[in-house]
Amino acid sequence: MPDNGLHGKESGRVEEISELITDIDEDGTLEAVRVSLGGGTDPLVIVEQLRDGMGEVGVRFEAGDYFLPDLIMSSEIFRGAIALIEPHLSGELAQTRGDIVLGTVKGDIHDIGKDIVGTMLRVSGYQVHDVGVDQPAEVFVSKARETGAKLVGLSGLLTVAFDSMKETVEAFAAAGMRDSVKIAIGGGPVNQSVVEYTGADAYGKDPAEAIRLAERFVS
Repeated sequence: MPDNGLHGKESGRVEEISELITDIDEDGTLEAVRVSLGGGTDPLVIVEQLRDGMGEVGVRFEAGDYFLPDLIMSSEIFRGAIALIEPHLSGELAQTRGDIVLGTVKGDIHDIGKDIVGTMLRVSGYQVHDVGVDQPAEVFVSKARETGAKLVGLSGLLTVAFDSMKETVEAFAAAGMRDSVKIAIGGGPVNQSVVEYTGADAYGKDPAEAIRLAERFVS
């Protein structure tokens, strides 16, 4: 394992976690999380450090400094870190803040962004129902009806996904559920113009914005 200066609880500062995951240092990140948990650090503080680091990874990806393999690896590190943290959050997450349906729309199979958002929403206390990728409109409508979810998140990285998002929004209207369900969309090419085209309620440009939308529409 690389020498990250993490040789004990006192040297394993929680502040290092953000930098370690930003640097795509799997061993260092997981060790820092273990040390911080062992030292009694609030698990939610650790989660925030991980979120900050993932945000910086996204910035570097957009700037062309990082590439898709870096994005995938950072996502895997994030999941591994959350797996370590979740047992320490069980009490705090016992009361769910609400149900959210999440998935990638028909015609698109990308799941990295969706999975990161789903993990962060779960850690933030929401019950996430992930329907997977390449899913038609009726799957989202059925799952929202089944769970009573107030928010549905539609993900898509390809521009061809925009029509599927629009069809899904229209399917909720046809099912008589549009007034009771908010629909947020997300993905690399998504912006306000796509919101207007699809008829969605909002878009999340990053996982942090997704959390804010959940707090706005669900909590």
